[in-house]
Amino acid sequence: MTAPDTVVLVHGLWMTPRSWEGWVAYYEAKGLTVLAPAYPGFEIEVEALRDNPDVIANLTVRETVDHLASVIESVEVPPIVVGHSFGGTLTQLLLARGLGSAGVVIDSAPTEGVRVSPISQARSLLPALKNPANRHKAVGFTAEEFRYAFTNTLTEEESLAVWERYAIAAPGHWVWEYGLFANFKPGHQDTWVDYKADRAPLLFIAGEKDHIMPPSVNRSNAKHYRHSPALTEYVELEGRDHWTCAAPGWEAVADHALTWALEHAQVAQPWQDSA
Repeated sequence: MTAPDTVVLVHGLWMTPRSWEGWVAYYEAKGLTVLAPAYPGFEIEVEALRDNPDVIANLTVRETVDHLASVIESVEVPPIVVGHSFGGTLTQLLLARGLGSAGVVIDSAPTEGVRVSPISQARSLLPALKNPANRHKAVGFTAEEFRYAFTNTLTEEESLAVWERYAIAAPGHWVWEYGLFANFKPGHQDTWVDYKADRAPLLFIAGEKDHIMPPSVNRSNAKHYRHSPALTEYVELEGRDHWTCAAPGWEAVADHALTWALEHAQVAQPWQDSA
């Protein structure tokens, strides 16, 4: 039996894999192999995506999950999967497919069925939701909007530096279809999971000060798995906002995620040996 030696980092909306640059170096220094795959179309640099956000406007969640699944399946030993924000939703969908040895979701966007929608979340998502035409566009945040949604514990100057280096637009229809209105649609959407099914262990990490994906959303999401035989745990980190993966002190978050995942990972044979 082989313990996982690879971590797959799944970025969120309004971000690219660049948002994980600190974690990649940090985990590699610990001797791990680290993969930070982009969503399809997000492979180009932040600056290029800002110049032409239309290249990602029509991307679907299913296409994205299929792509990420292929990355995970290319790893010989099932890896640890860590997702931030909508990357947390994608991580849950990947674990639901039977992928990964353990999952950690940080400030996760919810899967279908989580009905908690705090006021701060609605305010954070308003730039995308205020115009129905945004369903067919890639929609970004202004520096001020970004600070409220992502970096509300930082100074204006610090937040601006983050926005300039990392922020891009996101497919507007993801926010419309899987945001506040997802639970009002008939049938299952692409973010549905079977909450009662078995899967790899899963940890929810929430930030106390997070506006766009507040602790109440993450607590509710975690509780939806209460009838699953799989391990599901929740922890809330004091004073941390949505930018917890790179805000000062992010190393402690990275350590917590890795320590938990290694402790609880389902140690297994490589993929080809278990087929």
